[in-house]
Amino acid sequence: MSGSYLGKRWDNLEYIFKLHSVTNRREVFLFMKILEGHVMKYRFEEADRKRKAEERKAKSAGGGKNYTHNVRG
Repeated sequence: MSGSYLGKRWDNLEYIFKLHSVTNRREVFLFMKILEGHVMKYRFEEADRKRKAEERKAKSAGGGKNYTHNVRG
């Protein structure tokens, strides 16, 4: 990954568990971590897709040959 993701703050999780009377905290936390992994994977893939599109756009704008007319043969 890009290295810019430093993690979530989980220190308020105990309060949220108590607020909603969560009994199986370990299992809920496991699902939360799995969901976080999926979200981060999606965000990384989306950022990568956008970066590649920008690279293609920059390459076609500056590196291609410009002709004054089209030749069909």
